[in-house]
Amino acid sequence: MYDRPASTWQQELTALLHLAGPLAGANLLQMAVYAVDVVFVARLGPEALAASSLSVSLFGLLVWSMTGLVGGAAPVIAAELGRSRNAVREVRRTMRMAVWLALLAGLVVMALCLAGGVLMRLTGQQQAVVDRAQPFLHILMFAAIPSLVAFAQRTFVATLGRPAIGTAITALAVAVNALGNYAFVFGHFGAPAMGLTGSAVSSIITSVAMCAAYALVIRLDRRLRRYRLMGNWWRIEGPRLAELVRIGLPIAGTVLAEAGLFSSAAFLMGRIGEAELAGHTVALQVAAIAFQVPFGVSQAATIRVGLAYGARDVAAIARAGRVAVGLGIGFMAVSASAMLIAPRAILHLYVDPDAPQNAAMVHFALQYMLVAAAFQLFDGAQAVGAGALRGLQDTRTPMLIALLGYWGPGLCTSIWLGLFTPLRGVGVWIGLMTGLVVVATLMLLRWMRRARLGLLPA
Repeated sequence: MYDRPASTWQQELTALLHLAGPLAGANLLQMAVYAVDVVFVARLGPEALAASSLSVSLFGLLVWSMTGLVGGAAPVIAAELGRSRNAVREVRRTMRMAVWLALLAGLVVMALCLAGGVLMRLTGQQQAVVDRAQPFLHILMFAAIPSLVAFAQRTFVATLGRPAIGTAITALAVAVNALGNYAFVFGHFGAPAMGLTGSAVSSIITSVAMCAAYALVIRLDRRLRRYRLMGNWWRIEGPRLAELVRIGLPIAGTVLAEAGLFSSAAFLMGRIGEAELAGHTVALQVAAIAFQVPFGVSQAATIRVGLAYGARDVAAIARAGRVAVGLGIGFMAVSASAMLIAPRAILHLYVDPDAPQNAAMVHFALQYMLVAAAFQLFDGAQAVGAGALRGLQDTRTPMLIALLGYWGPGLCTSIWLGLFTPLRGVGVWIGLMTGLVVVATLMLLRWMRRARLGLLPA
């Protein structure tokens, strides 16, 4: 295991894989945590499922963006460890402020969830669904703080070279959420049958269990324990907190920019037709699963580049970034090939493509997967490029690139081709690809010009 800048390409690849593999695994398992809710709530009927999906989508978008804010701790901790292997005090102070930031961000999420009903009505959702979604969201919102604190803890263990802990705890969360839904949705193990509300209660229990599991492991692991993260937990250090906000807030903005484009695409599909929306949902799920691997590589790239940045090793910075970009694009080439060669086999994981009632949905999903295959390389490139730049603590300009690329050419192309040309749904997906191509190109150009732009350590 390498927790310092590597001196050879082989060492760097080994170190990157050591981080990226478990991180990608944890990302995939996190999707499974949300999928568990769908499996159980779907048995309550379509209205309950719609209410749950609407609430979880809003809650997930808010929490996911705030993980960007809290995740600003990763490049800071990595740089501190790069400067000194024994940066115990510095890491402890950064983590303490990251946890405080998670608490504050959780409160912001909760406040926005309280206004969730208004937001749902503004987007034209059916009143019957909103009436069920709003109380569900008002319970689910209490999972925000433990979820964000758990993410801060996951960032700590990964940056300290223990990424497999996050994978194991997320796998535990899948089991806890399944048991919680089984108990509280339908009333097993002596618990009351709470229906839709029970799924929200299960989500709260799962997030608290994850938080507690991280705390226990950090307490028991000899290397992690020496940082004494709870030492002087009440102290707030303004400058360090401001540094985390400076780095993390643009990351949250970048996440919102990309998520906003893909969320807008769903609304555009809804205007085009129900079959197109259904096909879009399935195809997007396939692309989202494939994305979790380069996303894990991106998270690992932030740590590896951050270590080299703190050590002021310019050669190691270049090596870490190149290996990460190559690995991310390489995997996406494999996933793109699978979408082109065996798209129907992939769809079998979600629906029966041979069933007559699924014919229209499958027809559109296959079309959209062709476009998804075309933009896989760019999706991997933009994710890893952004991660490498975060390792240099460069987040503000990448956020502006994301806003420009996704909401300029990306969304405009989707609207124009989707609503005003015969391409319809395919046009919306071409717009998604356009945004990804623009953002990936600008991210990689910025990475390649890092020395000229003054992003390297003196």
